[in-house]
Amino acid sequence: MTLRLRLVAIIGLSLTLLWSVVAVWMFMDVREQLRSALDERLAASARMVAGLVARLPAERLQVSGPPVLPLDVIARDGLACEVSLVRGEVAVQPIARTATSPGLEGASLGYSTSVYGGKPWRTYVLQVGEVRIATADRTDARADLLREIALSAAVPFAVAMAGSLVLLWIGVGRGLAPIERVRKVLLDRRADAEAPLPAIDAPPELQPLIDTIAHLLVRVQDAIERERRFTDNAAHELRTPLTAIKTHLQVLRLACGESGLHGAAGEALANAQQGVARLHRTLEQLLLLARLEGAAKPESPQRVDALHAALLAIDDASAGVAQGVASSGPHVELQAASSAASLAVPETLLVSALRNLLDNALRHSPRPGSVVLRIERLPGQVAFCVLDEGPGMTDAERAQAAQRFWRRGSGGADGDTGSGLGLSIVDAIARRYGGELHLAPRPVAGMEARLCFPSERCERP
Repeated sequence: MTLRLRLVAIIGLSLTLLWSVVAVWMFMDVREQLRSALDERLAASARMVAGLVARLPAERLQVSGPPVLPLDVIARDGLACEVSLVRGEVAVQPIARTATSPGLEGASLGYSTSVYGGKPWRTYVLQVGEVRIATADRTDARADLLREIALSAAVPFAVAMAGSLVLLWIGVGRGLAPIERVRKVLLDRRADAEAPLPAIDAPPELQPLIDTIAHLLVRVQDAIERERRFTDNAAHELRTPLTAIKTHLQVLRLACGESGLHGAAGEALANAQQGVARLHRTLEQLLLLARLEGAAKPESPQRVDALHAALLAIDDASAGVAQGVASSGPHVELQAASSAASLAVPETLLVSALRNLLDNALRHSPRPGSVVLRIERLPGQVAFCVLDEGPGMTDAERAQAAQRFWRRGSGGADGDTGSGLGLSIVDAIARRYGGELHLAPRPVAGMEARLCFPSERCERP
């Protein structure tokens, strides 16, 4: 969850909960006020009718003889009213009523709620002398009125809450804009940039964070510069004695003449020369890897033809095999389409990456000619596929293969005499120029190393 969404969710839920409690509280208060107002209307109507009846002559209220039918009056506002004469203690004779009156002879004095005709009614009975006035209205009508009031209040409330959340989302986004500006500045900054961070318009709360990031970048730049100087110094210091050892070994071999050394001495000399060659290659690969990870990426590297780079890599790998770096035959089969591609990768780095892949394949191939370098054209990409028929790798080994100095079986146990840097260099070159390195098992036997780079099509004649 993003910081913006988190803030909007916390504030929005808090406001929704708070205003929902307020709305329920107001609704309950409105319900009580509405009930009191409607009850007061019943009482006021009964008192008004009682006042009108009191103005009638007394003889008009005297009923003798058999009971007469009450006079029905048309009601307009949903209020039921009934005027009765009290005869004795329990006899009640209605003399006038509204057409909607359900028959309120049995209603008790004052306020009460009863069921008449299967409907709930709220009644108020007022007795003045022998005159009894009963008023009533339907409680379900009251509930409908209360429901309409709640609905008329809930719709604006919901619209206001939705609008508040939208405004809150916009406001939080504008409030977090300085953080987004800091992110863009850091995203656009090159890894080898030495200039300090530019001035960023940010609130005082963010300024300590920006200052801390600036100090951290300075320390990181110093560490990179120290590592770069160490790499250069180590290279000069190691190359000199290594070259001297290599020269002395060559002089020793020349001094022995054509017959050379025999037995253990000759084998020791051969092993020493092989070790020096291996150490020299490891040193060169270490320097290349350090320069890849520490040097700046050129803005527009010179473009190289994929097929030409593949041919150069095959020549270099075959020459290494001929010198005894790999035990299998020096044959690599090239499979390429009639049209090649232009890659935005320096030629030396592309050739180095392909040569490392071919060296690994040749080292683990069981027979000459079993290594294939295939160039495939994909939409917007060129893929270099190196296929071998070696023992392959497990899933765990493929996950660690691109790590520095990783060798299967801790080196030498399975015949792997490499330095453990080849695939690290290939992966670093691929990531530096927008490519990818994938290792996958082949259906029958062996491995497939797929190196992909973005491409631009260039037709070959």
